[in-house]
Amino acid sequence: MRDDQRNPRHDEGPACERGPVPAGDPLTGLLDRVRADLRDLDDGEPASYIPELGRADPTLFGLSLCTLDGQVYGSGDTAVPFTAQSVSKPFVFALALADQGVEDVLARVGAEPSGEAFNSIRLEPGTGRPPNPMVNAGAIVTSSLVAGTTPDERFARILDGLGAFAGRPLAVDEAVYASERATGDRNRALAYLMHNAGSLTGDVEEQLAVYFRQCSVLVTCDDLAVMHATLAGGGVNPVTGERVVAPRHAQHVLAVMATCGMYDASGQWMLRVGMPAKSGVSGAIGVALPGQFGIGVFSPPLEEKGNSVRGIAACHLLSDQFGLHLMRATAPERRPLPPRSLHPSPLRSCATARAPSAPRSTRTRTASASTCSRATSTSPPPNRPCAPPANWPPPSAGSCST
Repeated sequence: MRDDQRNPRHDEGPACERGPVPAGDPLTGLLDRVRADLRDLDDGEPASYIPELGRADPTLFGLSLCTLDGQVYGSGDTAVPFTAQSVSKPFVFALALADQGVEDVLARVGAEPSGEAFNSIRLEPGTGRPPNPMVNAGAIVTSSLVAGTTPDERFARILDGLGAFAGRPLAVDEAVYASERATGDRNRALAYLMHNAGSLTGDVEEQLAVYFRQCSVLVTCDDLAVMHATLAGGGVNPVTGERVVAPRHAQHVLAVMATCGMYDASGQWMLRVGMPAKSGVSGAIGVALPGQFGIGVFSPPLEEKGNSVRGIAACHLLSDQFGLHLMRATAPERRPLPPRSLHPSPLRSCATARAPSAPRSTRTRTASASTCSRATSTSPPPNRPCAPPANWPPPSAGSCST
């Protein structure tokens, strides 16, 4: 392993100011316990098809969590730099959405799960679009859609954008970049195929150079936690307070991460872990729980689908033990009522909605009491529902005559 991988932080770019975490805080203790439980899990091997990644120390294991108030908690090798690889894809997708708009981006890349490996050679019949921005083919297209008149300008925008998500300047691992270019023939095949189909425009080698450099950007576990907390918080970096992307773009990115972020294991991931996530072949996994926090995990050994073995296990433990699954129902007393406009059934009966101070003989349908009685009636008929809002379309669906 190179010396720059052993240093707590690489020299390029100071770390952003992240609030001090009190010693012995419960969240750090929780992360320590998860990491200790999985420390002896030694399945998998580091990625070898990119030679520089194959040199990673398989014993490295870091776990970080960033809350939406900007506190970063960590356990283990959380400050060791590694290349972002495919974990960069959601953030570059967000930049493309910000620069081009949703419709223009979707005209060139789809949003459907592929059910295939991250490097599969598959395009949508009839359109030539790659299936989604989380696989290699789609990520090559989305990096080409980031604003910039030259490849250098586009990559500068990408690097600045990734730094804004992380809350500090980031840099490229030039050795990994050279290794990516030297061994990237499958990605070249994908790019030339898409160029022929019309979904990728411009010079193919220049577009690939931007993509390879994007994958070679150095980050840490702490960075990944902050980056995913930025998505979880609707596009605002919780450490710097900077708005990086619009809320709607953060929402779109999280939706695609939930369905496509773990490649052909995305369905199992969503079933068992239940949080939007993105993995990379460097051994990284980033997770965002909307409105809550971001998680970064790093452990180089991968399973057969290209996802970190310890990273998957750590996220399983956190989700199972603490009920983090996105689809988990909250306690009834904490669950907000559904919008009236989307609910054909009454949320309360007219009898319970009456204002007690109103005289019986003059009780009418009023907005303040949300009642539904007739002025000539002393009490409403049993089980008559309250009037739906004015924008509820079917007049016969639980409406009251007046």
